[in-house]
Amino acid sequence: MTGGAGGTGARRLIRVEPGGAVLGLVVGGAWVLADGLADPAAVKEALAAGGIETLAVRTEGLERADSALMVYLVVVYDLAAAAGVRCDLSGVESGVAALVALARAVPEQVGTEQGGGSVPRVDRVGWKALAVLREADSQVRFFGELCLSFGRLATGRARFRWRDVVETLDDAGPRSLLIVSVIAGLIGMILAFIGAVQLRRFGAGIYVADLVGLAMTREMAAVMTGIVIAGKTGAAFAARIGTMQAQEEVDALTTLGVSPIDFLVLPRIIGLALMMPLLYLYACGIGLAGGMLIGTTVLDLSPTEYWQQTQWALRPTQFMIGLGKSVVFGVLIAIAGCMRGIRCGRSAAAVGEATTSAVVTAILYIIITDAAFAVLLEIYGI
Repeated sequence: MTGGAGGTGARRLIRVEPGGAVLGLVVGGAWVLADGLADPAAVKEALAAGGIETLAVRTEGLERADSALMVYLVVVYDLAAAAGVRCDLSGVESGVAALVALARAVPEQVGTEQGGGSVPRVDRVGWKALAVLREADSQVRFFGELCLSFGRLATGRARFRWRDVVETLDDAGPRSLLIVSVIAGLIGMILAFIGAVQLRRFGAGIYVADLVGLAMTREMAAVMTGIVIAGKTGAAFAARIGTMQAQEEVDALTTLGVSPIDFLVLPRIIGLALMMPLLYLYACGIGLAGGMLIGTTVLDLSPTEYWQQTQWALRPTQFMIGLGKSVVFGVLIAIAGCMRGIRCGRSAAAVGEATTSAVVTAILYIIITDAAFAVLLEIYGI
């Protein structure tokens, strides 16, 4: 039996030769995927007749071949194995036979079989739910280990280097002043400009100072500084610890009897918890200055008048709220970055994924915590 080659000018040869206990299969001609996959129906029919002990495959006049031939021979080999017949490939060219042996040596992966892509929706939902539960379990475990680590810190048994705390202070502080200045200044100017556009319609332009002052001290200075540090320092935490995880340095710490949470996570949490309030106060000053710039140029207010209105609107309570938020945000940023780094995989790609996930997780923590602060402050009338 022979098959055409789909217009390529060559012929694909498939010949079945019955011979008692030995069934011969001759393949030759041109085997290319462009002609489609060959149908092994003739071989399957001959094997179904029974009485065959060996399927002897050989090539004859093989002109050219790609994976189309290998796929056909693998299917034939599997049919013979399913029928309890030995498949003899000694007559096949050595290169083709080696590829067939290699293809059969690698087990088929789950989900790669034909039709495996159409996974039932219920299964997909179940997998997503299990992934969410695993992620929640991982975070709860990490927070538990962190609580134990803080317990060791309180009793003086935590082992870490204060040099790492100083490095964190330097990275999150002086090296972040430029970007914090730009963001805080622009936020203050934007708030003032929006307020000026609306309030001067009612002759209440002076209250732009109240708007900028309250917004910067209670919300924007802490939140925007936290987001900036999450993208800069939190990502750096995840990348550095993730690289250590990929290079098995974290495992080395465990082998030496040093807790990775104590040695790697605690100094970064302490550093950010100390630096974030300072960055918050700096951002407040820059934001208020940006608002004053718009107030004095757009609304023609004098700097003295604007500053006096700001002092009247602000109370120490507003700064205490912002300072408290900044400390909490700093701790959460460090936790998110270190957690993603500790849970990182063992490859370079995993380090990149951990870095991205650290930024997303930190920002999510900041937004959720800020919303919780807003609700609590409203409940207590602060």
